[in-house]
Amino acid sequence: MKFSELIKDKKFRYLLFSLILIIPFEILSLFSIHFPMWFEIPFFAVIIIAIGRNVLLKGLKSLAQLKFSSINLLMTTAIIGAFYLRELEEAAIIVILFSIGNYLENYGYEQSQKSLEELVKNQPKTALRKNAKKKVPIGEINVGEIIVVKPGDSIPLDGKVIKGRSFVDESAITGESIPADKIKDSTVYAGTLNGNGYLEIYVTKKASETTYSKILQLTEKALETKSRSEQFIEKFAKFYTPMVVTISFLLVIIPVFGFNQSFNRWFKSAITLLVISCPCALVLSTPVTVFSAIGNASRKGILIKGGKYVEEVGKLKVMAFDKTRTLTTGEIRVADIIPFNGFSKKEVLACVAGMESYSEHPIAKGILKKASKDNVTSHKFSNIEFLQGKGMKGECTVCFDKHHCIGNLKFVTQEHKVPKKVLNEIEKLEKEGKTIIISCDRNKVKGLIAVSDTIRQESPQLIKSLKSMGIKSIILSGDSEASVKNVAKELEIKEYKSGLLPQDKVDEIRKLTEKYKHVSMIGDGINDAPALASASVGIAMGAAGADSAIETADVVIMNDKLSLLEYLTKLGRKCAQKIRVNVSLSILSKSLFIIGAIFGFSNLAFAIFADVGVTVIVIFNGLSLFNY
Repeated sequence: MKFSELIKDKKFRYLLFSLILIIPFEILSLFSIHFPMWFEIPFFAVIIIAIGRNVLLKGLKSLAQLKFSSINLLMTTAIIGAFYLRELEEAAIIVILFSIGNYLENYGYEQSQKSLEELVKNQPKTALRKNAKKKVPIGEINVGEIIVVKPGDSIPLDGKVIKGRSFVDESAITGESIPADKIKDSTVYAGTLNGNGYLEIYVTKKASETTYSKILQLTEKALETKSRSEQFIEKFAKFYTPMVVTISFLLVIIPVFGFNQSFNRWFKSAITLLVISCPCALVLSTPVTVFSAIGNASRKGILIKGGKYVEEVGKLKVMAFDKTRTLTTGEIRVADIIPFNGFSKKEVLACVAGMESYSEHPIAKGILKKASKDNVTSHKFSNIEFLQGKGMKGECTVCFDKHHCIGNLKFVTQEHKVPKKVLNEIEKLEKEGKTIIISCDRNKVKGLIAVSDTIRQESPQLIKSLKSMGIKSIILSGDSEASVKNVAKELEIKEYKSGLLPQDKVDEIRKLTEKYKHVSMIGDGINDAPALASASVGIAMGAAGADSAIETADVVIMNDKLSLLEYLTKLGRKCAQKIRVNVSLSILSKSLFIIGAIFGFSNLAFAIFADVGVTVIVIFNGLSLFNY
């Protein structure tokens, strides 16, 4: 938070001017220099009523309700007491500093809700059906209908593009500033902004079920969910404040009536005790800090579902990662092409790509992408036969030997005898965690194509950064031993588990939690949902559109940026650090002045500065997380 932003606000400037106006009077009063009462009483009364009338009214209402834990009641009592003691400067300072504290508190909440307000403001209200002239409320549009989105309009509902092309600003969902290119079959989300292209969209979700609506609901809930520190402080304040009120009464009654001492002296000490006992700084020390962290994270495309998860992220000792689509991209790439029996790499790729063009398998897409990149023309095939989970057969119209088959070793050995040198090569590639496709004609093995998942570009740096922060990284994957081992080796992750079913991942998370206590699970949010729910903090990656991720995870990284985990961890630690500083400062200042007030040594002016001044410091310290 920058002071230049605050000074633009008219109310803050008014409070600041009032404070500057009062400070000379307060300084003079410390040297027992006062103006005539005919001047001071109306002058300070006007300032107090103009600035603090809401505080006084709320305080009197709390008194009528016997609500002694109210901060406003304590402040009202202090103001009335200061007037009684003719410490008018102190009464004015109380009101002004307390009002500045309230202003900064409200400013913090407004900033933390800024992203939510932006979501509400940008939420589309109407949609245009295809071939219709007028827009209708989005609630009237059903799944399966086709809507039209013109250039510059917001996309009103989740769906798939069936016609047109455009660049779409998805920052409201993912936090990603670069517009995404949308073509036929691309997924689009409600609340995102269409660029300069025309789009026809097949609606896949109702208005109440869109990704946008879920984010809106969960963001509202997040701002209501209190952190553990905040819950503790609120319970403490409810017990602590009435106790101090009782002590204040006894501080007057016992010396005055029990030991015949000066009423004014001990009444002043009691008023001082009431002022310093107000738990303003203590109560505000956590929520302002936590909401600032949530607001900061939301600007980067991270949805945190409550303050307790911000604190928990800062305590993490272990991060357990799913492999596919988390540490890796989930996109299959061709790693090796190894020809045999006189064939070239180009011929092997052309035949395999020709047969894979009939398949929708992710491996097929990776091979076709490689053929396109290398400008290899795929061979044409006829009489294609699929054998689920094994391979394919077909007749090549280009090659001399027409009959071809591709697939895994078990499938190919049903028709062919695979030479030892081929088996050795397959074994070597599988140890590297690669999946092997064998290509054969009727008489011989033509070649091997080894494919593998692609490690994310940012994964190695993230693992190193986590290690430097003392956080242990572990892989929990359902993939094969060789594949997981290869990724772990490349990323220098020592501990990993492979071949895990969803329930197995839950069991592993429970074991880690028993050992390390603070453990997170990071996954793509679909098959990892049970493990995400079991971890101290479940973090879903790239969850735009994935209902299970948004609903199950405690933290959702909407834009699929794995590198944000480092930022998130540091933000959580910084938040926890600021909470500790705020709470310690609040308790220390109160303890010193409460002890002084009980023994009659505290000065009212110093007590005010200590209480409300520390409150302002605490709020500013918490709000600084907006710019972390």
